[in-house]
Amino acid sequence: MAIRFLFLSDTHLGFDYPFKPRVERRRRGPDFFEMYNKALEPARKKEVDFVIHGGDIFFRSKIPPLLVQMAFEPLLNLADKDIPIFIVPGNHERSLIPYRLLASHKNIHIFNKPRSFFININGVPITLSGFPYIRDNIRLNFQKILKETGWYEKPPGPSLLCMHHIIEGASLKVNDKFHIFRNNSDVIRTSDLPIDASAILSGHIHRFQVLSQDLTGKKISTSVFYPGSTERTSFAEKDESKGYLILSLGQKDFHLADYIVDSWEFITLPSRPMIILDMFQHNCTITEFHTWLNSNLRELPQNGIIKIRFPNGYSKELEITVTAAWIRTHTPSSMNVESEFYRNRITKTESYL
Repeated sequence: MAIRFLFLSDTHLGFDYPFKPRVERRRRGPDFFEMYNKALEPARKKEVDFVIHGGDIFFRSKIPPLLVQMAFEPLLNLADKDIPIFIVPGNHERSLIPYRLLASHKNIHIFNKPRSFFININGVPITLSGFPYIRDNIRLNFQKILKETGWYEKPPGPSLLCMHHIIEGASLKVNDKFHIFRNNSDVIRTSDLPIDASAILSGHIHRFQVLSQDLTGKKISTSVFYPGSTERTSFAEKDESKGYLILSLGQKDFHLADYIVDSWEFITLPSRPMIILDMFQHNCTITEFHTWLNSNLRELPQNGIIKIRFPNGYSKELEITVTAAWIRTHTPSSMNVESEFYRNRITKTESYL
């Protein structure tokens, strides 16, 4: 019998979710919770045997207790229904999960340090090894950390390695171009990955992808799965499908050690559309801009997340007038609309992790 599990990551709960908002406008925070809960639906229906969260549950490290409660309540409900939950603390948790009571639940397992957990599903013993996000040169220290998990002493049977890190060959889009991670100190070599893993599961990269070869094109022994984030956190991700993975472990032969991921499916979540509008008309008046904006917004989805970009040559009148308050007054309340003047554009790769 196949063993099925759900793998999601980078839910970034709390993004644009103020509990005491100073301004009334549509917030994106509820979208993140909605996608999170949709991603957990197969577990609620008991269509999977266990759940792995690959890290960055939250959008930052310091969060209010109420947000922690909101984030973990769905996981606690699943754990109460005897669904094992495994959590990898990501860089946004600063390698810690703030809700310590979670660890006292028999069905919730947190990789708060390099360690391994063991479960039995349908008579099959499964090892899940992992570690929290490591800030200090994971490329140099990966083999040491892997040993500390107990990987080399694990019993026979299917084994999964869980982490929140970048592996050589992983890619994401930065300023409309794909960036492939290669040799930095925060990038794990594919040659260092264990060859006897049933699968390697990682969060941190927001773009869904499956790595099956190294930088030279040579096939690697174990595929690396990135489910990506469950919601778009920046306009760099506007063209990416967001979702989660359902993976199935099956026997390659008749030996426990030969369990592999024999099938997987990426389930797409219904993220709101993100659209960039480029304002190319130089030195236009605010009245002309307003007319142009209305004409464009009428053609776009009314629940869209819109960025208006002003390249070089925009008038000072626009920069002074088109403030966040002006945008709220002159655009549909069902949309999220922001402006970006060219000199403020973000170019750092790290901004999207």
